[in-house]
Order: sequence, then structure tokens, then C-alpha cells
Amino acid sequence: MILPENTAADRTFQVDLRGLVDLLSHHLYSSPRVYLRELLQNAVDALTARHALEPAAPADAFGVRLYADGTVVRVEDDGVGLTEADVHTFLATIGRSSKRAEKIAEQRGDFIGQFGIGLLSCFLVADEIHVLSRSARTPDAPAVEWRGRGDGSYTVRVLPATARPRPGTTVTLTPRTDAGEWTRPEQVHALARHFGSLLRHPVTFDDGTGAASVNPEPAPWARTYPTPGARSRALAAYGEEVFGFKPLDTIELDLPAVGLKGIACVLPETVPAGRSHGHRVHVKGMLLSEQAEEILPEWAFFVRCVIDAESLRPTASRESLYEDDTLAAVRDALAERLRAWIARAAASDPDLLARFLQAHHLAVKSLAVHDDEILRMLLPWLPFETTDGHTTLDEFARTHRTVLVTSSVEEFRQVAAIASAAGLGVVNGGYTYDRELVHRLPEIRSEVTVADLDPATLTAHLDPVDRETELAAAAYLAQARDALAVFDCDVALRTFHPASAPALLVDSREARHERTRSRLAREQEGGLWGDILGALRQEAPRAQLILNQLNPLVRTAVAIDEPELARTSAEALYGQAALLSRRPLRPAESSLINRSFLDLLAHALRKDS
Repeated sequence: MILPENTAADRTFQVDLRGLVDLLSHHLYSSPRVYLRELLQNAVDALTARHALEPAAPADAFGVRLYADGTVVRVEDDGVGLTEADVHTFLATIGRSSKRAEKIAEQRGDFIGQFGIGLLSCFLVADEIHVLSRSARTPDAPAVEWRGRGDGSYTVRVLPATARPRPGTTVTLTPRTDAGEWTRPEQVHALARHFGSLLRHPVTFDDGTGAASVNPEPAPWARTYPTPGARSRALAAYGEEVFGFKPLDTIELDLPAVGLKGIACVLPETVPAGRSHGHRVHVKGMLLSEQAEEILPEWAFFVRCVIDAESLRPTASRESLYEDDTLAAVRDALAERLRAWIARAAASDPDLLARFLQAHHLAVKSLAVHDDEILRMLLPWLPFETTDGHTTLDEFARTHRTVLVTSSVEEFRQVAAIASAAGLGVVNGGYTYDRELVHRLPEIRSEVTVADLDPATLTAHLDPVDRETELAAAAYLAQARDALAVFDCDVALRTFHPASAPALLVDSREARHERTRSRLAREQEGGLWGDILGALRQEAPRAQLILNQLNPLVRTAVAIDEPELARTSAEALYGQAALLSRRPLRPAESSLINRSFLDLLAHALRKDS
């Protein structure tokens, strides 16, 4: 056939089935160990379908049996089984839709996964998968054998019913030699316990020496206990077993709308900033993920959860949760449970609340910034660094009706001792959330006023010296200003407590940035960059070195009449004040501290000689 010019011919994709199998089995899953989870999922889904077919059957009438002896791994179930048509639909066809498959997909809320694609994970540990199944839907149905190989080929045989006397499915793997780590009997048993300890159907394991139950007890929240205290202790013990720490408290979780039950374990210690903890999520009893961060909002990093849900949707790999409206609603509902627990602790258990806030005040602060209810309940009880030490805002507001808050840790450290001696109430607002929260204190305590601390506020509370003292120190102050002009620093003489503090350096980070910008503008005069900086230029605020007339060292220094020694002493006082501010030193300041120390040492040695 000759095609007309410019006519395109339809062609069929050439699919490398072996490559597709390799892609799915080696790159869809995080670890070879998931092969056993996939086999258990398929078996449990088959049992779910069998119970739907025979609803009058007892809950424990059908089960799952695992066998591993080092040479084979076998998973047998009493589920609904497969017909020959089912085998072709679910095991031998990838990507093709069918009426039956669509009907089952509509009902997948009753199932953990979808039989078929998960079976490919077995190629992580074996080169061949053998499936023997007999359907429970058709009386006297024959048995069907399917053998799939890693190269993408398979065979199907119909066998007499006697090949499998009872309905159900048996999957047998002959492990590769390099898969021994995951297929040894003790490992298979451990994986079965790990993934299936909360499954609702009976699961047993046999290594050739006898069968043992994989899930002998239901989930701890599904059991009955003689007293509420016994229940609380049992849930705490389960949390400790799962997570490896003794919970500060356990919060029982129950969302009937999505069939979710579980517990949240409150961590007993502070969580380092930036570290996130995943949560242990089961779907219909099967462990889905141990690191499901998406189940709770980011601010809830003070708990770790273990939950079992009916309606959450797994992703294709069934190792995480699909982000949909259901998951968003669950996240919001669980967040509300945590808020309710905090509220109960605040209302009825002050000792628990105190221990909780001691460990997790940062998490609560992050929540209080956006949650007015938590703000009203807990802001007065949250700890802050203040001029009265680490205390709650409630305690601090009792003695300070005007609360001043710094914009940085550095600023607080500069002024804390002086402000405290002057009777000022200052809160360190340099930590995450603190400044914003302190400014909201009047919403809770209307009698309190909050304002930002600026240098003018502090210096206004420092007492001036008398005129005679000021005049006597004028020559020294002029030399000190000249020596420190390179740092854009003014020098003043005041009296303040404590008398042991010789000097106070008042210099905010914003002021330093503005001076740097002004200096760059001057250096770039005439260029485009200079024009830009010049447009932003403001009156550059100067730093201020405030000398304390009450300090004996300062009284001695201002009386110095040797110009060089006066300059050196001023530089030394500046350097000492800069060190006490605990801010990062500029190279010029580090050099000044070293030089002034050596100059003073040389002067002392010359005087003694």
C-alpha cells in the first residue's frame, strides 16, 4: 500500500515487557522487603472478597498461612481465589481495562491494594512466581496455575480441582541466591510481624518446625480493659514498644468518619529545630509507612502517631499516602485532637502542662502565632527569656505593666543587665515567634502595654552626670570620640547600675547595616550602584559607647591627660563593651581589641621600669 504524500501512518508502541517489569519491581519500591507486604496485601484483599461472598462465615473462618524454610517462600490464603479469566485479567495484562476490573476498582475501598501489580515486587527476590488458585465464586471450579518470569513471559494451565482442594490462592517463590537477606525464615517471620501485626484476619507463620501466630492480638485500642487507667498504661506501653521512648502522655485518636483509630505519643524531650518525625500509618491493619509526615501539620512535631485507617488512599507504591481531600480532612481533624489535648492539660493538669511546655514550648509558640484559641489559653504560661530570668509572661506581667521587647538576641544581651538595674522589664524577642507573641500579650492582659525597645528608651533611663563632672571629662571624651570615629561611634558619660559595668555599647543590627550602606554609597559615588544606594540613604544612626561614671575604672580613665594613653583606654573600653554584647566582631574590632591590650600592657611595663 502506497500512502499519499504528507500522510502519517498509525503505529503501535513497542513495549519491552522485561524492561517494564524491571522498572516496576526495582524502582517503584524502596526496598526488596516490600515483596512480603505485597503478598500479604493480596492475600488479605482476597479474604475481604471471600467474606463479602460469604457474609455468614465467622470472622476467623478464613486466614493466611506463611511458610519459609530457606529454599522457598510460600503465602497461602483462603480468599476468593481466581478463575482462568481472572488470571488473564489481573496477572497477565498490564494497563488494559476491563468491565470486571472497573467494577472492582469502584469497590476498592474494601481493599488494601489491587491484586496484580503488587505481585511484580516479588521479582525483587525471585526470578519466577508460581501462583495456584481456585475460585470460590464457581462451584467445582478448576484450579488455575500461572507461572510468571522476570523476562516478561508467563504460562497458564487449567488443572483439576483436586490440584487445590479448597478455594483460595497459593503464591510460591524460589528465592535467588542474592536474596537470602530477605527470604531466610527468621527474616520472613520478622517482616510478617512488622507489616501484619495489626491485620484483622488470622495470619500464621511456619518454618517447618511448627506454626506461630503473626498477629495474636488485635490493635491495643481495639481491646477492652478493666479500667481507664489500665487502658492508658497499655496504650503508653504500646507507644514505647513501637517508638522506643516512654511517652510524656498518649492521646487516643478516633475519627469514625474515615474509620481511623490510633494514638499520638507526646515526645518527652525537645525536638531539635528542623528535625521531623514520621508517623506509623496502617491501612486496614497493613503497615503502609513508618515515615508518613503528611498525616499531621508541621507544627505538631511534638508527637509521633501510630494509626490504622479504613479510608486513606495509598499511592501506587503503597508506601505513602495519596494527597487528596480525605487526607486533608484527616490532617485537620487530628490537629484539632491535639489542640483539644493541650486545652484539657491547661484546664485540668497543670503539672502535665508544665512538663509539656518545658519540652515543647517552641512547637506551642508556632501554633499560638496562628491559632487564637491556643494563644488565649497558653500565652501567659509560655516561658520567655527576660530581664527577670526565664519566666512566663504571666509572672513577668505581674511586676512589669510596661513590657519592652528587643528585636534580636544580640540587642537583649547588650542591655539586659543595665535594663534590669534600671527597673525596666525587657523580653528577648530575638528567638523564633517570641517578638510577635509578646506584642499580642495585651490581647490577653489588657492592663499590660508592650513596646519595642530602642536605644533612646534605654538611654533615657540612664542618669546624667553633674555639669562639673561633664566638664572635667570633656577633653577625654573628645579624644575618645576621635579614636572611635572609625566605628561611627559617639561617646557619652552617664551613671547607671550595676556599677561593675564600665561601659555599655548601644548599637543595633539595623544601625550597623544602615552605616554599611551609607559607606558603600560614598565609595560608589557617581556610579549606577552609588545612585541606587544614595536613593536609599538615610541619616546613618551612630553607635553609642556610654561610659559609667560609677565605675572606678572609668573614673580613672576620664582623668588621663596623656593623649595616646587616653585613646588606647577608650579603644579598650569599646572593645570590652563589644565583647560583652556577644555580637560577632568585625575584623577591625578584633584588631582594635588586640592592639589596645598590647598598648596598655606596654604602657604598664614602661611605667614599672
